[in-house]
Amino acid sequence: MDRKRLITSTVLAATLVGAAAPLAVARPKDPVQRQLDLLVEQDGVPGALAHFDGRTRTAGVADTGTGRGMVGAEGRFRLASDTKAFTAVAVMRLVTEGRIGLDDRAGRYVPQLAHRAVTVRQLLKQTSGLPEYVTLVDWTRAGTPEEYLALSLGRTPDFEPGTDWGYSNTNYLVLGMVIDKVTGVGFRTYVDRVVLRPLGLRDTYWPARGETTLRGPHARNYGVSPADPQAGRVDITELPGHEFGASGGLVSTPKDLNAFWEGLFGGRLLPGWAVRLMTRDTSDVGGRDTYPAGSRYGYGVASFPLSCGGVYWGHGGDLPGDSVAGGRAGAGRGTVTVYTTTRAAEGSSLRHLQGAVDAALCDAAA
Repeated sequence: MDRKRLITSTVLAATLVGAAAPLAVARPKDPVQRQLDLLVEQDGVPGALAHFDGRTRTAGVADTGTGRGMVGAEGRFRLASDTKAFTAVAVMRLVTEGRIGLDDRAGRYVPQLAHRAVTVRQLLKQTSGLPEYVTLVDWTRAGTPEEYLALSLGRTPDFEPGTDWGYSNTNYLVLGMVIDKVTGVGFRTYVDRVVLRPLGLRDTYWPARGETTLRGPHARNYGVSPADPQAGRVDITELPGHEFGASGGLVSTPKDLNAFWEGLFGGRLLPGWAVRLMTRDTSDVGGRDTYPAGSRYGYGVASFPLSCGGVYWGHGGDLPGDSVAGGRAGAGRGTVTVYTTTRAAEGSSLRHLQGAVDAALCDAAA
């Protein structure tokens, strides 16, 4: 993760008014702004945004066709895998109410897993060994959770349950099905009931079946469509968001997402013991997937090390048309959401994305 760096260039003032004018020294660029500018100028990201401490920083444009300025904290974007944290909270709510046991076999609720020794805890922690279903889906047509799960179950498990860690959207696909069974109202309705409404997240929503556009103000998104990869990088704002389900389907805003992290880690959604379990029963994931050294994965949330010491807790998310990073740090360092309008999940773009989060949280601690 990039460390904060200051720009030390000076500007020579040549204006003389009766006597030599003093040299005007350029102020160091905001460290968060610097990371966003690098995303745009060096990595080719069309637009980037960071929202923290009531402030918003942006770089690039919201629409490459019109040059429209980047949206602010009210702009909608797809949460991608940050959705998993919302789903995990819903599952833990059922655990606190005694309606689900963490060591219950998932097959108790999902018949397709009746002969698999996979538990609810392993699904939350990404230690089930269930293969990834997303890469097997025909995205030109809608499917059901049962159909998507069947694709995963048709493959050899990645490892025996509980013996390793492996990031797989299938885990949270199944958790959505578990919530459906236990609540009888569906995971979308249940997450609305126990997360979105209590926190007043009015700009966060689940796309309806067949809905491909984003509601309200938003930036355009650009990337390679899984339905037509031969077309290269295109406008990919319209996506079948309903199909991303419990593992990646929510749409939100930077302001709402920050409020979610504050609500979760501020004790407004779950008892303290449940939040502690989510953040203490963890796996070392440093150097795996997009996680930097020192990261740990718990129950739908992960910890990321900060350059100024300590960690922040949150999640990350990537779709072909956007990436999101951020979360909440302790010791009064605050909460941040960083969002890009194309995938920024490897190389320098990932470093700059995570660097913007680090700069926002460490700047608050300085």
